[in-house]
Amino acid sequence: MIRVLLADDQALVRSGFQMILDVEDDIEVVAMASHGGEALDLARSLRPDVILMDVQMPVMDGIAATRQVVAEDLSRVVILTTFDRDDYLFDALEAGAAGFLLKNAEPERLVEAIRVVAHGQGLLAPDVTTRVIRRMTAARPEAAVRTAPGLPHGVELTARETEVLELVADGMSNQEIARQLFVGEATVKTHVSNLLAKLGLRDRVQAVVWAHRTGLVD
Repeated sequence: MIRVLLADDQALVRSGFQMILDVEDDIEVVAMASHGGEALDLARSLRPDVILMDVQMPVMDGIAATRQVVAEDLSRVVILTTFDRDDYLFDALEAGAAGFLLKNAEPERLVEAIRVVAHGQGLLAPDVTTRVIRRMTAARPEAAVRTAPGLPHGVELTARETEVLELVADGMSNQEIARQLFVGEATVKTHVSNLLAKLGLRDRVQAVVWAHRTGLVD
């Protein structure tokens, strides 16, 4: 069971998210917070698997709360905001958020994000992935030159792992990759875990950036 904490200053929004998640057999909403400080206190006492964190909240905003949650290793955080702003996006990633979604996302995407993040991976809304790649590659253009064709010394990816990495970099979920390659989703998860370990990457977000930065994909 994936234990989820909802943090949003609007009661109707919290209730709406709870209604979406309560119908899932493998997800349980264990608590709800109306501001970042309350979310931090609840995270310390409950240790949820995932926190859905709004950005604009009183007392303590979602970015500051995320930074503290990650620093204390209390939970993994998915930022869920109404505002499609670059400063929120990059501040959230720098704070250690494992996911970033907009509140206009489909309910299925929200559920998928919780499951992906709970299993130690990262997830970005498709419409913000390109902006992350552009910012990260532009920030350190020399890295793309130094590391191309990309693999660290002594590290080898299998042909299948390379194929999976290319599809991850294209923004595909494990389920979509499994359909593309005609394999089971569990097999895809294994390949993703293996390539992340080999490359020393934390999650899918870092894998997307790495793949574009090193020239593996265009």
